[in-house]
Amino acid sequence: MTTQTGTTTQTDTSYAAEQPPRLQWAKHAPEVYKAMVRLDAAARKGLDPKLLELVKIRASQLNHCALCLDMHTKDALAQGESVERVIQLSAWEESRHFYTEQELAAIELTEAVTVLTDGFVPDEVYEKAAKHFPDEAELAQLIAAITVINAWNRFGVTCRMTPGHYQPGQHA
Repeated sequence: MTTQTGTTTQTDTSYAAEQPPRLQWAKHAPEVYKAMVRLDAAARKGLDPKLLELVKIRASQLNHCALCLDMHTKDALAQGESVERVIQLSAWEESRHFYTEQELAAIELTEAVTVLTDGFVPDEVYEKAAKHFPDEAELAQLIAAITVINAWNRFGVTCRMTPGHYQPGQHA
């Protein structure tokens, strides 16, 4: 909240209290956590790291996963991604000019796989992704990466994992 006092403006920076996580799932299901870490590492192989972070950020936005947004926006910025592209990602359809055609196809596929509004990924979305990822192995890796970030998001949102403490370069 900003208030005017005389000729100066003061900003109230007292934030709401941090909510504790509901459950430290990795502590209570360590084998599942270790398997997820291995799956995540396998899914990222062969994908451009900047593209991968855009996909992870977009899925995390759609899933409202604050922990993953904190992590992947920081990692993207640490890798040299522009603040502008990260900010515009939530409105990518109106700001397409910030992204390559390949990135747009990956973002659109991410939305289709994440939301599954009609219970399936539309043919035109899949075909566009296949056109921009003609190597089927790379397309399969992209689908795997989208699936894995969605799984991470489900853990983060369900257990209400706390954002704000992640430092770039640390991984789940």
